[in-house]
Parts: sequence; structure tokens; C-alpha cells
Amino acid sequence: MIKARIPVIGFIGWSGSGKTTLLVKLLTHFKQQGLNVGMIKHAHHDVEFDKPHKDSYKLRKAGASQMLLATAKRWALMVDLSEQQNEPNLQQMVNQLDQNHLDFILVEGFKHTDYPKIEVYNSTLNKPIIHPDMDDIFAVITDHIQSIQTSLPAFNRDDISQIADFIISHYS
Repeated sequence: MIKARIPVIGFIGWSGSGKTTLLVKLLTHFKQQGLNVGMIKHAHHDVEFDKPHKDSYKLRKAGASQMLLATAKRWALMVDLSEQQNEPNLQQMVNQLDQNHLDFILVEGFKHTDYPKIEVYNSTLNKPIIHPDMDDIFAVITDHIQSIQTSLPAFNRDDISQIADFIISHYS
């Protein structure tokens, strides 16, 4: 189980299920309520965060294993992992966030890690539901509630206020 001072809630589902779209709406809603939310997204492919030909990119590619770029409005730390290192796990990523300034952390992915999760299900993908095989899923968000049979709390993906209230009440 993930150790954190604040709640960590995951959103999992098949590719194309609408996880990112849902999270954008939830984050906007939480921000409007004055909540500070951390976000961790797992990607299954190599992503380049820095732009070629920029100074920070050149410095990182020249050999900096950690590159911190700071501006007046934001800062970003890019860490290059050696070929011998394993992919970072969720606990390592949670530990990187400043939990003293957050109300909770939302995570997209890390499906096989033991932590509380909400399944995002899209009936048009014709994929099986995931939650019967995973004990740590505690709710389902779907495009069509009648498309699934579940004993878990289920929400329509467009009911952002209801989903947000459920998350907040679940961790109050």
C-alpha cells in the first residue's frame, strides 16, 4: 500500500476510456473549490519533456542526470534514469510531491500497484470491466451506467460535481 500523508486516489481503465479527459474536468472542479491537488500520470512510452535546442535540454543531454529548470512562474525537475535502473514506482513518485501543500494526489495509471483506485469504463471499447479482478477499486465511472453490473458506487462520467463530492466525502 502506498504511504502518504494525504489521500492518493488512482484512476485506471483501458486505453481510450477517457481517464485524462475526466481528470482534466475533476482538476478544474477541485481548483474552483480551492483545493490543491497533486497529479501523477504514468506513461507506457518514452516521452521527451524538454525541447531540443533549449539550454536545459542541451545541459541534460550533455550529461546532467538531474536538471532543474526554474522560472518566476514554475519549476521542473527532469531526472534521467540510467539504462540499468528500473522504471520508478508509484511510491517514489508520491515521495517527490510536496504533500504539505496538497489536499490529495490523483494518479492516472499504476494499475498493478496496491492503492485505492477508481475504474474509468467506456462501454464503446467493448473491453471487459476491470474491477471484479482488483480488490482496491472502490468505485466506477462510466459513459453508460446501465452497461455494467457492479455493487460498487457507480457514476456517469459527466457528473463531475457528484464524482468530486464522492471523492471528498470518501476521504473526509
